Amino acid sequence: MSVAVGDFNNDTLLDIVVANADGNTVSVLLGYGDGSFANQTTYPTGSGPGSVTVGDFNNDTHLDIVVTNYGDNTISVLIGYRNGSFTNQTTYSTGSGPSSVAIDDFNNDTLLDIVVTNWNDNTMSILLGYGNGVFTNQMIYSTGTSPSSVAVGDFNNDTRLDIVVSNDNGQSVSVYLGYPNEGFLKQMRLITGNGSQPKSFAIGDFNNDSQLDIAIVNSGINNVGIFLRYDNSSFANQMTYSTDSSPWSVAVGDFNNDTILDIVVANLGSDTVGIFLGWGNGSFSSQKTFTTGLNSQPNAVAVGDLNNDTWVDIIVANYGTNNIGVLLGYGNGSFTSVKLFSTGYGSLPFSISVNDLDNDGKLDFVIANEGADNLNIFLQTC
Repeated sequence: MSVAVGDFNNDTLLDIVVANADGNTVSVLLGYGDGSFANQTTYPTGSGPGSVTVGDFNNDTHLDIVVTNYGDNTISVLIGYRNGSFTNQTTYSTGSGPSSVAIDDFNNDTLLDIVVTNWNDNTMSILLGYGNGVFTNQMIYSTGTSPSSVAVGDFNNDTRLDIVVSNDNGQSVSVYLGYPNEGFLKQMRLITGNGSQPKSFAIGDFNNDSQLDIAIVNSGINNVGIFLRYDNSSFANQMTYSTDSSPWSVAVGDFNNDTILDIVVANLGSDTVGIFLGWGNGSFSSQKTFTTGLNSQPNAVAVGDLNNDTWVDIIVANYGTNNIGVLLGYGNGSFTSVKLFSTGYGSLPFSISVNDLDNDGKLDFVIANEGADNLNIFLQTC
């Protein structure tokens, strides 16, 4: 199950779409603007929908939906109407086991395109958009073993978008540089180490050189790896910093108000989050840990100002104890003890989305629950 947010009925209020892996559907919940939502409307997808995102694929100013179907090796595209309803799906073939999806304009024609990672056959699929809601057949690129997540950014400052993919069982991340009218010609394989099992990555400028760098958590060898990018589009060898057991998710933010990016890691195996303060030259402090609760197994982390004090806070999904944990920041790189909020017995929360759901200028968050097949919505009131 995966979740995305957007305004599907053009009322300036945020709505929610959820991929239901067991039901072979997506659910759309239209927001009322006060943090409550209409009952779900479901739309059929392919088999085993997993990753979902939204964008305007036919240039009508209405948001559309794309979702990966792991079970039948397709993606489904659902075109949105102005009233928040959607067309029946149109499916496109991908590689085997599509696991993650992202969208952007990869060929500089101002039209949205789609990139999908395919877990089972170690490939990435690019589908270029025609701007009318229709896409080309896939172009296939090799990745490392078990590509699990994908992100987009301009890594070589040529104004063309590039792609980075984490290879869960390949001990690497793959970077693809975009070229005009030629697709993605060059794959750079960044080695994360034997047995590393990279799980999640984040992108940011860690050494203030205006180049995008990569931070990746290596769950198999308990560290976070930093790849600094040179201005010739290559990357330095990985620098690693020890984490606790089984780092599973990573996010970046300025936790001590020095205008330098810091890193937070969710350590699933040791029930902690680890903070690494940035020095501004691409290096980081040793980890400082904060507990997320006994047997909590935090498997997702996000950041944002959750209490409107201008300092960055941390939120984690605690898969093992069926709750979410909030650690409020002091603005000096330290945090309060974790505050826990239940997501329900057997809920197994695993995904977090942070946004202002009720238009009050305060960040709220949505939690997707694997065990309960539902969402929890938490509104900020302070």
